[in-house]
Amino acid sequence: MQTTRATHWTTFCVTALLMLVMQPAAAHEAEVASGGLVSGLLHPLAGPDHVVAMVAVGLWGAFLGMPALWLLPVVFPLVMALGGAAGVLGIPLPAVEVGIALSAMGLGGAVAAAWRAPLPVAALMVAAFAVFHGHAHGTELPDAANPLAYSVGFVVSTGALHLAGIGLGGLEQRPGGARVVRVLGMVIAAIGLGFLVRALA
Repeated sequence: MQTTRATHWTTFCVTALLMLVMQPAAAHEAEVASGGLVSGLLHPLAGPDHVVAMVAVGLWGAFLGMPALWLLPVVFPLVMALGGAAGVLGIPLPAVEVGIALSAMGLGGAVAAAWRAPLPVAALMVAAFAVFHGHAHGTELPDAANPLAYSVGFVVSTGALHLAGIGLGGLEQRPGGARVVRVLGMVIAAIGLGFLVRALA
C-alpha cells in the first residue's frame, strides 16, 4: 500500500512539474517583462528554467531541514536582486543561460543524491546560482513600464515557487515520500541538462 501510494505521488508530482516546464513561452521574452506587477508575478512562471531551479531551492531546503528550510529561500531572492542590479547597470556576466541550466542540474542533483551539504556550502551554492537568475531578469528591467512593481511581483512569485518546493519536500516525512523527493530531484536535474544542451547549441 505504501509503495503504491508513493508511486502515485511520484507520478503526480513529476507530471505537474513537466507540465510547468513544457509551456510554449520562452524564459526571457521581452513582452512578458514589459509591464508592472502582474508581469513580474507571471514572468518566473513563463520561464521553465527558472521554475525548476526555484522549486529545487525549496525542495533542497526542506530536505536539509532547519535552518536551511528558511535560509535557502531567503538567500536566493536577496542575491538574485544583486544579480538583477548588475543586469540593470549593464555589468556583463558571461554564460548566463549556462549558469541557469547548471543551477537546475546542481540543485536537482543535490536533492536526487540526498546530499546533506553543510549549511554554508548549500547557501553559497544557492547564492552563486541566484546571481545568474537575477542577471537574466535584470537586463529586462530597463524596458519595463514600472520596474519597481515588476521587481516586487517577481520576488513574490519567486517566493511562491520556493514555497511550492518546500511543500513538495514535506512529502519526505510520509511513507515512501523520500523516494518521491529524490525522483523529483532527478527530473529537475534532467531538465537542467536539457537546458544546458540547448544553451550550448
